[in-house]
Amino acid sequence: MSAPKRFFVENISEEIVLEGGEYRHAKNALRLKEGDEVTVLDGSGKEYAAIVSRVGKGSILLHLTEQRLSDREPRANYALFIGALKGDKTELVVQKAVELGASRVVVFSSRYCAAYMNENKLERLNRVSREAAKQCYRTVAPPVEYCASFQEALLLAEEYDTKLFACEFLKENERTMSEISGSCAVMVGSEGGFTEEEFRKAGEAGFSGVTLGRRILRAETAAIAALSVVAWRMGELG
Repeated sequence: MSAPKRFFVENISEEIVLEGGEYRHAKNALRLKEGDEVTVLDGSGKEYAAIVSRVGKGSILLHLTEQRLSDREPRANYALFIGALKGDKTELVVQKAVELGASRVVVFSSRYCAAYMNENKLERLNRVSREAAKQCYRTVAPPVEYCASFQEALLLAEEYDTKLFACEFLKENERTMSEISGSCAVMVGSEGGFTEEEFRKAGEAGFSGVTLGRRILRAETAAIAALSVVAWRMGELG
C-alpha cells in the first residue's frame, strides 16, 4: 500500500481546504476521492494526517485526524548558494539540494553568469522545492531566494559559521571539509565560474576557498557534490 499523498497548505485547522495548484494536482493527477487519506504540511516541522471529506469544483475539503512531529528534517543547518544556471539546470540543483537536506537555496548572479532570473522563474524554483520536499518526505520546503548581485549573496551568507567557496582555479584547499563547524554555507559558481576579484571579495567576507578534486566539474555536478560532502560531514548522510 502506497503512503498517503502529501500537500502543503498555509494554515492548519480541523477543516482544511486544498485550492490552487495543490487542488489541481490532487484532483486531476492523483484523482483523490472522498475517504482517501492524505498528509498535510504547513512548514512547521509537523505532519498532519487528514481524510478527504468532500471533493468539489475548485477545492477539496480535508478533515484533520492527527498531528505528529517528523524526524525527516535535518538537524544541521547548511545552505547552498549557486550561480544562476542556464536551461533547467538550476531546477535540478534545487531539487537535489532539498533532497540532501539544505535549509535554504540562494541563486545569485555574478560576472560570468549567462542565465537570467525573473519572478516567474523564481516561483517555479520554489514549486520545485515544494515538490522535492514532498517526494523525499521532508516537512519543510526550503525557500529559494534570488540575489541580483554577487555582493548581495555574500551579505546573505554572513550569518553562517562556516563559509566555503568552491573555486576551480585554486590549487589547494584553504580549509578542509573536515573543519566544518556550526552552520555552513557553500557557494558554487555558474557555468562560467568565478573571477579572481569575486574570489578575493568572498575571502574578505569570511569564505574559505575549497577545491573539488583535480577534474573540472559541470556547475550542477559541483553544486550537488559539494553539498553532499557538507551533508555527510555534518552527520546528515550517515
